[in-house]
Amino acid sequence: MNAMEKPALSGQDRQAPLVRLERAGVSSGGRWLVRGVDLSVSPGEIVTLIGPNGSGKSTSAKMALGILTPSEGKAERKRGLKVGYVPQKLLVDWTLPLTVRRFMALTVKLSDAQIHAALERTGAAHLMRAEVRHLSGGELQRVLLARAIAVSPDLLVLDEPVQGVDYSGEIAIYELISRLRTELGCGVLMISHDLHVVMAATDQVICLNGHVCCRGTPSAVSQSPAFLQLFGHRAGAGIAVYQHHHDHVHLPDGRVRHADGTVSEDCAGEHCEAPHGHEDHSHDHASHHAHAHGEGCGHDHVHDHNHGHAHDHSHTHSGEAVKETTDAR
Repeated sequence: MNAMEKPALSGQDRQAPLVRLERAGVSSGGRWLVRGVDLSVSPGEIVTLIGPNGSGKSTSAKMALGILTPSEGKAERKRGLKVGYVPQKLLVDWTLPLTVRRFMALTVKLSDAQIHAALERTGAAHLMRAEVRHLSGGELQRVLLARAIAVSPDLLVLDEPVQGVDYSGEIAIYELISRLRTELGCGVLMISHDLHVVMAATDQVICLNGHVCCRGTPSAVSQSPAFLQLFGHRAGAGIAVYQHHHDHVHLPDGRVRHADGTVSEDCAGEHCEAPHGHEDHSHDHASHHAHAHGEGCGHDHVHDHNHGHAHDHSHTHSGEAVKETTDAR
């Protein structure tokens, strides 16, 4: 067994949530940032929080992780929970040379073997000696994912994991996240404001706008009246999940392996286009509504807050300054 892999979970362990919120909310300055949130993530489960800026996505995640204490409701976590975190923003002092290897070991002691194994798993082993400031958006996301899984986490928390990545890169990152969930047996909590592509492997989408508007499978949420009222019918078509029906596979490094075994830089000629809401017609239309429920998201409930409560994870190591931030949203 790979050192990063975990033993198979028993049925009981698989069902026990890693984190759970029950009717939880946070108030600040006499106003609610978010309230009434029910949320749980179990091992091997992917949960995605979506919603506009100021809707309470990051606040809900922080409650689940114990960074914020709920003003109402309950927050519970597995004892000894290990979290791997990919930040929304990474602020690096670009005047200082910082290799990927040194970056990986800034906040936790890792051997070269552990660093290489994590980078190899995310398709970024060839970047070990590269400087972080020279990485592309997709390369940086793979390095951040490698750093997150290097600690063998129970839960991966990914804040805008495809930010700064082009569409073909988004596909590769989403497929990588799905594979990591399967290989590591960890739970995944993703935060996204991108309504156009929600990964097909997401088990549950929770739409927030100061409260839980609706929840369910991606296809169910895309047809929820509450979701359509908040984001419009065009968004409902856009959220149509990326489903890959072609005979090729997106590799972690962004390249494409075709059915004949050849590898190319992209999937040109194989009609791998951005989703327009018509990719997956194999569903039962009744399932669109089976899991979509919750309060309406009309204009009476819109909370467009910017409270300036950004949570910083700042680290300084041997003259190298790195700051990770998550906007309060």
